[in-house]
Amino acid sequence: MLSPTNKKRILVLGIGNILWADEGFGVRVVEEFHRRYAVDDNVTVLDGGTQGLYLVSFLEQADRLIVFDAIDYGLLPGQLMLVRDDEVPKFTGARKVSLHQTGFQEVLSAAELLGRRPRELALIGCQPFDLEDWGGPLTAPVRFQIAPAIKLACKLLEQWGSPAKLRSLPLPASERLLANNIDHANYEMRAQPI
Repeated sequence: MLSPTNKKRILVLGIGNILWADEGFGVRVVEEFHRRYAVDDNVTVLDGGTQGLYLVSFLEQADRLIVFDAIDYGLLPGQLMLVRDDEVPKFTGARKVSLHQTGFQEVLSAAELLGRRPRELALIGCQPFDLEDWGGPLTAPVRFQIAPAIKLACKLLEQWGSPAKLRSLPLPASERLLANNIDHANYEMRAQPI
């Protein structure tokens, strides 16, 4: 096993827009992951939201990357799919499968141009049901995939030698990834299953 100082740097990233219903899937997954799991010092957990090219500096620092996102694969709503390494679309000429994929493709391309793209990539995507409900919550089929998406990420982290550790108690609100009442519990209090 690698010593802590020799461990590969891992970025666990959630991207998406919480204001557009299921488009917020990636952010909600990384938020819940952070709330429930502790990680080693070589692992960074980040809400990337809709930051686009501002994420390049974070990718440059990572050897391995896990991304959570809402992806239109043409599957049934709520289905998860894991895409690895070269299968993760990198160029804007590729078929558009996400509302903000172009932005993230540019992030990957920019990091690659700088010669510092993560060596290993894993995209955990969920097929959205509704991307049109401005201010709406995640729909039930997508919300029910938060825990399975986290489980997939935990398997990857274990394979990469940096297993996540379940916290004895979830983090209190004061230590959450998202503040100002935009965390899942506060923002979507009115959420009703579809």
